[in-house]
Amino acid sequence: MDIFLYVFAALFSVINPLGTVPVFVGLTNDETSTERSKTSLLTSVNVLVILLISFFAGTYLLQFFGISLNALRIAGGMIIVTSGFALLTGTFSKHKGMKNKRVRKDLDNREKFSLTPLSIPMLAGPGSISLLITFQQQYENTKDILLVVLAVFTVALTTFLILKSAHLISRFLGASGINAISRIVGFIVIAIGIEYITTAVVSVLGNLSLG
Repeated sequence: MDIFLYVFAALFSVINPLGTVPVFVGLTNDETSTERSKTSLLTSVNVLVILLISFFAGTYLLQFFGISLNALRIAGGMIIVTSGFALLTGTFSKHKGMKNKRVRKDLDNREKFSLTPLSIPMLAGPGSISLLITFQQQYENTKDILLVVLAVFTVALTTFLILKSAHLISRFLGASGINAISRIVGFIVIAIGIEYITTAVVSVLGNLSLG
């Protein structure tokens, strides 16, 4: 269960569905409760599919591009750290591509926003994808893989519940409450990213000393 809790905590922190609540509320203000539930479900299913593909196709992507695990850890760690800083400084939406004109145009298309920009890049972005590719390299036996998959399913389910309750959460916490939680999560995300970078650097230095 340690693997499950670690993967869940790391993935949930990087995805940060609470940070998406204000955007989701803004997009679904004109929708009925049933329509909001459908949008929440579609978004969560999209996130689940993207994350599972990232996890199971990770090895093939690394082999195809000739990328080492340590290089991926450093690159992924840097992405995760920048995501954490974006949360801390309140620029999360801009960091996730929400200022892009094409993405802003998609926001007005009610049929598309469950995939873009909610699923990609706001929830299942580069940080979560690189994190799962790293997990795929770390956990290779069947039991560990099942625990990682279970954690991914749990994150997707939690994301669905948060989005489904987004309007209630927004009224209860308010913008300042959501912002405060996002900043706390941002600190955790930075720590996760630094951990990945230091682990990779120590491994590289160890290999150089042995060589």
